Amino acid sequence: MNKNVYSVSQINTYIERMFSDDFMLGNLSLSGEVSNCKYNHTGHIYFTLKDEKSAISCVMFAGKRAKGLKFAMKDGDQVVVTGYVGVYSPQGKYQVYANEIELQGVGDLYQRFEALKEELAESGMFDAMYKKPLPTHAMKIGVVTAPTGAAVHDIIRVSKTRNPFVQIILYPAQVQGEGAAPSIISGIQCLDEMNLDVIIVGRGGGSIEDLWAFNEEEVARAIFRANTPIISAVGHETDVTIADFVADRRAATPSQAAELANFVYQDFANQITRYSDKLERNMDFKIQAYQERLTGYKQRIQLLRPENKIKANEERLANISIRLQNLIQVKLDRYENRLVALSGRLDGLSPAKKLAAGFGYITDQAGNRVDTVEQISVGDSISIRIKDGELTSQVTDRRLYGSEKG
Repeated sequence: MNKNVYSVSQINTYIERMFSDDFMLGNLSLSGEVSNCKYNHTGHIYFTLKDEKSAISCVMFAGKRAKGLKFAMKDGDQVVVTGYVGVYSPQGKYQVYANEIELQGVGDLYQRFEALKEELAESGMFDAMYKKPLPTHAMKIGVVTAPTGAAVHDIIRVSKTRNPFVQIILYPAQVQGEGAAPSIISGIQCLDEMNLDVIIVGRGGGSIEDLWAFNEEEVARAIFRANTPIISAVGHETDVTIADFVADRRAATPSQAAELANFVYQDFANQITRYSDKLERNMDFKIQAYQERLTGYKQRIQLLRPENKIKANEERLANISIRLQNLIQVKLDRYENRLVALSGRLDGLSPAKKLAAGFGYITDQAGNRVDTVEQISVGDSISIRIKDGELTSQVTDRRLYGSEKG
């Protein structure tokens, strides 16, 4: 009997055609738990979808992730995978090729999330112009979160490590389940009235249902209306909520929120020390400069003091007085010499000296001096003064020298 023998490739190709021709396998949705989830460096995601009795391999190619996957899928997630079943011929392996993956039972939540996100974005609540800057040196930090759990402990641990003197005020809020949103809103409003430096609002990771309170519109509006800067720290790095978009700053984790809110006290203290040293050096330089200026002013004031001016003028007056006395003495000496010379000349011309030498002084009867013979006539009386007396005589004759007149 003749047998039909087929190659492995032929069988895999035949099976692949069977799968592609099957209407149900070409477009289906199946639910299960994710396991062995691996993100390939190419962007593809390989995982296994299982239930209590069976498992099937799945793959989502990188090109499908942008529209088909809205969350960070991980082991343990309950999901609904929409796609088709095909055969990977090189290994003879059939698997689900995923076009869309949703968390099971939360498809409507994602739609609500996207709708509210779009609405609040259009209203401007996400705009950077409304973002308040975080304080540089916060000393009073408010925290709205559950009083138990990793989030609050991480925030306290990181805060105290960075700044041992920071004051942390905890508002113990319900962050999950019914009543969580009003509790978070109450915490924000209460802490906002306490004049704190910054408020951290958040919780640890969880499913979209667990984090849904931070997607509520009233929570978003409470964050937006707060006067205190708010850091949103909800879930893990891959978790995104409406609160993250409205808050003044988004932190990937509660620990990172504590890092953003707190400054490193030791760095601040070191900086203060450097500033203090610099200020001290500048002050010493300024003081020295002003001391030198003060010394100069003192010297100028010393020179400008009235008693110094009086003393200087007294010295100047004394010098002028000495010079004046010297000039007067020189003048006196000069005039004395001239007086002596004139006195000698005058003495030589003195009538008394002439008379003593034998000369006489003749006057007429009226007492006028007789200088010439022509002043006297014969018979006139004349007076003759000689050295030791006066003679009166009558002219009996007169003679004019140089003529024959008598």
